[in-house]
Amino acid sequence: MSQPSLFWWQKYGTLAQMAQAAVALLGFVAILFQINELRTGNRATSARQAFLGYTDLAFNNPKFAAPDYEKIRAGERDQRVQYESFVAYFLYACEEATTAFSDRREWLASCDYDLKPHLPFLCEKSTAEPAYLMTYSTSTQDWVKTSMKTASVTPPDCKPGKT
Repeated sequence: MSQPSLFWWQKYGTLAQMAQAAVALLGFVAILFQINELRTGNRATSARQAFLGYTDLAFNNPKFAAPDYEKIRAGERDQRVQYESFVAYFLYACEEATTAFSDRREWLASCDYDLKPHLPFLCEKSTAEPAYLMTYSTSTQDWVKTSMKTASVTPPDCKPGKT
């Protein structure tokens, strides 16, 4: 006796079952896409909030936003610690913004503009404590080092040179 031949789809289920599996798979892919979009949106929101926090800090502390580094260095310890925290928050905000908005050059341009007055401090700090910049991402470290090189801010004096 010969067995009746089966169509390929009869081996794996009815057409309705295959359609149901395809719809479920599409639904799963859609959920993964939504999760990715939410993650991207949250990262962008977080970066905007961090940068807004830095902007507020700069507004409330113009002596740190446009610093006279020689005066800060010669000042009291509390003021030096505040300034160091200000710069740390600035670098964090820029790191978040440039990571979240890597395709938008205006964020990096804004950070570049605000970084320049802090280069002497960062030069001295990274010379005295080489591990300081290592607390930031590799891209932030490279950005700071490139900015120092471009502005000719080099040890031992760490003062901006002619560019």
